[in-house]
Amino acid sequence: MATKKKQPAASETSESIEKQMQEFLARGGQIDKIDSGVSGQSQLTGSRHISLGNNKAKS
Repeated sequence: MATKKKQPAASETSESIEKQMQEFLARGGQIDKIDSGVSGQSQLTGSRHISLGNNKAKS
């Protein structure tokens, strides 16, 4: 039977992230503010238009 490690408390995680962020900034790192709704993913394909239903063209 495998034993699971207990996850650290959320406050420990938040403190760890805060510490890492401060170290990053101290080394000259920069944090950029990104506007809401902006994605870093590139769209590699064109938009996909899908039609629902059975509306086939009649000849």
